[in-house]
Amino acid sequence: MRIVVALGGNALLRRGEPMTAQNQRANIRTATEQIARIHPGNELVIAHGNGPQVGLLSLQGMAYKPDEAYPLDVLGAETEGMIGYMIEQELGNLLDAEVPFATLLTQVEVDADDPAFNDPTKFIGPVYSQVEAQRLAAEKGWVVKADGDKYRRVVASPAPKRIFEIRPIKWLLEKGTIVICAGGGGIPTLYDENGRLKGIEAVIDKDLCSALLAEQLEADLLVIATDVDAAYIDFGKPTQKAIAQAHPEELGKLGFAAGSMGPKVQAACDFARHTGKVAVISSLANIEDIVKGTAGTRVSTATPGISYR
Repeated sequence: MRIVVALGGNALLRRGEPMTAQNQRANIRTATEQIARIHPGNELVIAHGNGPQVGLLSLQGMAYKPDEAYPLDVLGAETEGMIGYMIEQELGNLLDAEVPFATLLTQVEVDADDPAFNDPTKFIGPVYSQVEAQRLAAEKGWVVKADGDKYRRVVASPAPKRIFEIRPIKWLLEKGTIVICAGGGGIPTLYDENGRLKGIEAVIDKDLCSALLAEQLEADLLVIATDVDAAYIDFGKPTQKAIAQAHPEELGKLGFAAGSMGPKVQAACDFARHTGKVAVISSLANIEDIVKGTAGTRVSTATPGISYR
């Protein structure tokens, strides 16, 4: 099977955890231990988030003059290399030495007129108290929004339209390579009025980009790994129920939070609707059972309605 695994941010850095290289490597090691279990007999593509990492690099850039700071597209490219390196190394230490790996800088086209540029929603960087977030917003010109009981910086998150490196990704898969790509949703780019490709100040949602990646690769399964075992209705309430199976049209009607489960549900529904294949939302700890078809929220057009556990 050709499987695209989209690693959630918790697989790289847990909420509130110091953003050190050691913490990131420890979390990646845990994630790769799970992924290694499904490598035999399958083609693997790994995508990942980068919100905390790109936010940290942006903060570090504040040490320079405003006109010297690197833009978000360049910082996104930096995180693709950094995180891809760690995934390659940790997964390579678990698999046969002959298994080839490749991390690809992945440019993704967005639309300059995407309404997302007028309504920033993508969380990046660390969490802050409300007072600290408001101070930073005033000082640095940020937009900040509530993220649970904390606050974080938000930036524009336009929809992905095209993945430019899709052909070399396919070529590498055909040679048995494990490919790490579209990190952080890919590097946001667009064509200017002169037809020249350039980067843009934004961060693309990694789940939506992973769905597009899986579709264009004709993947058999899209795994959206998060920190819960399934998508839930009434999450956190006494009435919460885990969704076992759902048709994308029905699942899309339930309404999920834009800053958390919403993009994952949208990505799963998009992939299932466009391909007729299966997308699964679950925790990485369930990866073997996900592939077997017995865990997580399975989104497919093959079964009508919604069923619960």
